[in-house]
Amino acid sequence: MSDPGQTGQAQDLSALIGSRICHDLISPLGAIGNGLELLQMSGASEGPEMALIAESVESANARIRFFRIAFGDAQTNQMIKGAELRGALHGSYQGSRLVINWQPEDMLRSDAKKAFLTLQCLETAMPYGGSVQVAGRPGEFVFTGTAERFAFDEMLWNGLAGTAPLDGLRPAQVQFALLREMGQSSGRPIRVARTDERTLTVHT
Repeated sequence: MSDPGQTGQAQDLSALIGSRICHDLISPLGAIGNGLELLQMSGASEGPEMALIAESVESANARIRFFRIAFGDAQTNQMIKGAELRGALHGSYQGSRLVINWQPEDMLRSDAKKAFLTLQCLETAMPYGGSVQVAGRPGEFVFTGTAERFAFDEMLWNGLAGTAPLDGLRPAQVQFALLREMGQSSGRPIRVARTDERTLTVHT
């Protein structure tokens, strides 16, 4: 039988590791961005190669900001500004097949973490594109994914809702386990509903 204290410690450590990795990656990416600016100021040619590098750095920075919220430490009651959330979302999903219609403004870091993990879960079910509507109030948010075609894995989604075990997860599916743990520890288990073949709703 596992020690509850050990479980909580493991969860804290995994979040701290996520924060540490994101923190350490931001600095070299920022340095690359600064280097590109210096090259442009020195008169370096602005060909497609330079544009590709600049675009890649911007995308990587946005994705790391997203990951820092989704996988980082959320034990404090720190608020995250709506502009910061929208910036991370815009940079992460810009040019992708998934459109995020985000309504919330400032959020507690714990709410933002659950929200971003939920979006990652929906990503796995919507590889062909679609839209996600995010609405609600502090502590209670609703995510409605709409698509012509879903890749719905019942094991993952039943596991997220707590009606089945989450065994044999791949690295790309870790968000399901993290989100379920957050829902259970907060006393608000994640609820999943499919009203029809084109809609998937998640309540956090």
